[in-house]
Amino acid sequence: MVGYDPKADDRDISNVEVAVAGSVSGLVTRVLISPLDVIKIRFQLQIERLSRSDPNAKYHGILQAGRQILQEEGPTAFWKGHIPAQLLSIGYGAVQVYKTLRDAVVTMYRTEGPLVFYKGLNPTLIAIFPYAGFQFSIYSSLKRAYEWALPAEGKKNGNFKNLLCGSGAGVISKTLTYPLDLFKKRLQVGGFEQARASFGQVRSYKGLLDCAGQVLREEGAQGCFKGLSPSLLKAALSTGLVFFWYELFCNFFHHMRKADSPR
Repeated sequence: MVGYDPKADDRDISNVEVAVAGSVSGLVTRVLISPLDVIKIRFQLQIERLSRSDPNAKYHGILQAGRQILQEEGPTAFWKGHIPAQLLSIGYGAVQVYKTLRDAVVTMYRTEGPLVFYKGLNPTLIAIFPYAGFQFSIYSSLKRAYEWALPAEGKKNGNFKNLLCGSGAGVISKTLTYPLDLFKKRLQVGGFEQARASFGQVRSYKGLLDCAGQVLREEGAQGCFKGLSPSLLKAALSTGLVFFWYELFCNFFHHMRKADSPR
């Protein structure tokens, strides 16, 4: 976890227990924030403006989208694509328009072959390097700014400082590279226009540059940032929840060890 120093932890727990706590905290957190992921992807794929003033817009706000999805598809819709998300599958966006993971995989393979599972790979690979570079350079800059603004606090509460700066670096980096994530989602669902017709207008893209060009021409620069608000809200909640569950499980293991140790 960026911004967290495990060496500052003085609890009596093993490296295996630390690893288990980190893994389980990530899994539980993803379960809890999945609804925001679903809403973010719906926003990313919507051609119409995310505005009440557009009568053709299916979604125009986080709360409105949540109510609409709940009414039309039921509560399970907020966990569509959750299994491939847990497995870090590239087809997460495409699963949103199918009933099950198996249905999505079979249909995608039959219609377009194995290469369909690599749609959107170009923007994914392009985003990796700037995102990582931005994240660590911004993290370092924020730490220096924190220590300059609060020199006394900078030497204490190390984990709080690291958490705050790490979260800030993640939010800024995600915002800077967000258009590539949107292009990736648009490319991933290409070829499934009929399945997505009920969500609004659909478009076909020949590749990354064509996708970027069409989005800019038809939706403007703001179109490249559709879904950013639920994405940043998800990032903020995710950071807090991961640390909350991590600390909870670490404390659990620590107290279990104390209970088992001879008095």
